[in-house]
Amino acid sequence: MNHRILCLIACPLVVACLAACGGGSSSGADPAAPVGGGVPTAPEQAISLNQIGFYTGGPKIAAVPVPVPVPETAAAAETFALVTLDDKEVFRGDLSVARRWPHAQGRVRLADFSSYTDAGRYRLQVEGLQPSDPFTIADNVHNELNRSALKAFYFNRSGIELTAFYADRWARPAGHPDTAVAVHSSAASVSRPEGTLISAPMGWYDAGDYNKYIVNSGIATFTLLAAYEHFPQYYAAREGAIPESGNSLPDILDEALWNIRWMLSMQDPADGGVYHKLTTLRFSDRVMPHRATAARYVVQKSTAAALNFAAVMAVASRVFADYDAELPGFAATCAEAAERAWQWAQDHPDQPYVQPPDINTGTYAFPGFDDEFAWAAAELYIASNDDSYYTEFTRYRAASGLALGVPSWTRVDTLAYVSLLHHQQHLSGAADIDGLRAALLNLADTLRDGAVTSAYGVAMGGGAGDFVWGSNAVALNQSLVLIQAYRHTRRIDYLHAALANLDYVLGRNALAMSFVTGIGQRSPQHVHHRPSAADNVVEPVPGWLAGGPHAGQQDGCSYPSDLPGASYLDDWCSYSTNEVAINWNAPLVYVSGALEAISW
Repeated sequence: MNHRILCLIACPLVVACLAACGGGSSSGADPAAPVGGGVPTAPEQAISLNQIGFYTGGPKIAAVPVPVPVPETAAAAETFALVTLDDKEVFRGDLSVARRWPHAQGRVRLADFSSYTDAGRYRLQVEGLQPSDPFTIADNVHNELNRSALKAFYFNRSGIELTAFYADRWARPAGHPDTAVAVHSSAASVSRPEGTLISAPMGWYDAGDYNKYIVNSGIATFTLLAAYEHFPQYYAAREGAIPESGNSLPDILDEALWNIRWMLSMQDPADGGVYHKLTTLRFSDRVMPHRATAARYVVQKSTAAALNFAAVMAVASRVFADYDAELPGFAATCAEAAERAWQWAQDHPDQPYVQPPDINTGTYAFPGFDDEFAWAAAELYIASNDDSYYTEFTRYRAASGLALGVPSWTRVDTLAYVSLLHHQQHLSGAADIDGLRAALLNLADTLRDGAVTSAYGVAMGGGAGDFVWGSNAVALNQSLVLIQAYRHTRRIDYLHAALANLDYVLGRNALAMSFVTGIGQRSPQHVHHRPSAADNVVEPVPGWLAGGPHAGQQDGCSYPSDLPGASYLDDWCSYSTNEVAINWNAPLVYVSGALEAISW
């Protein structure tokens, strides 16, 4: 892949650049309590900060707008105060020099109260501005965020009833059992002619729609598996109130397993090829899953699907090897499936997905497969310790001609570096660990430097391609890279930059809002997500990360700003900024869990 098209990067549904997709935990006061009714609008000049709060031993930074017009009291507003909820001042500090962020209007100054470490509930006060929202200082401040972000995957399961015991107000009947899915003409083969019915149940709905896509499934599932691989102790005892809670697997693996089993059903047993997607011919109306009953199809095998599948199955083979007693033979099944998909891709190295004329749903298609080949080869090398796979990894990485980039569904080779460095102690001598490490740290250095020079103190916005479709996932995948750099160096500046981007997603942004449903004082209420829009519950399904601001405005809605850091609309209409997607929630799970697992 030599070029990235702006509206495609991190886009959950590429076709949505041209046409609409078809149509818990919360609040600073109590992270477990859902927001009720309407959500207050931020004052025009609001202090913006992480609406959940801060770690006792971690950095604590807020962005303070420079009032426009400047009030007469501006000369006094050189300091800020940290106060308790009964207005007792406990800390006072100087505001930084005012700076302009090129992605939004106005200037901001930073309030840094990192040295204050007493747990409690607080506000910030700056003369001439309204006090900030209340927030918490605590040791495990993002614990419930992590639980809610992972629970969102349960809420998007296909083929299962969500009962009130697990889903509360968002209970719903089962939709899309997918036990009789037709083979589309584009996927027909000798053994499976057009119209053959196959069973491909389970899996997650991809985004705001009800279709299931292997390519986007790949990076989302990998990210959950990586979260467990990297922080197994944190996830070992964490239960998220899903039907599998209490069994012998950590809930994060139970959730990943729901999708992995679906992915396995998408492989043609005759040749090892993998169908690109399971879909209806058109996006459904704005209805609940059980009301969306149009015929569903598996569509065309593709090189991208085979390689994403191979990479995920290789990871699954090593993760579930530790659970062979609970899942006899499952790890071996995943390993065999990975190898067969790899071989199919070797035999079909340039078979792109081409949208059939009778289908108008997401494509997840992008020219070139060097990054997918590199990722799959690396994961197979780790799983098998076969040096020939490492040779393939280096060959395809060289062929791409690209420096490492922030992971997205269009750019997965960086995931190979994440896995190879995590498993470096168990690799053969073929692996160039120093070279891998240098490349990853070079990317992390660029991101960290962007945070240092940013008016908001965040890496987000430092790169030319940051504000794209799914910009909030860009921020979180930047954090994922920075966390890898911290894990391999223990340099605290990487960790602080990773946390700053989570602060950005949770409120330290130009809109002063949390972009996660049900989290914070102001969060999205009208996400482009069919169950949230059709379930007659006022609050949206909790735990979902909205795509976030960017200037593309491909949906034709009326936006309050054309600037990329402020071009966002909390409305069903805005599928380009306000849709949700599994590949965006996965790094939210990873980052929030990693920051909780790391000692502050």
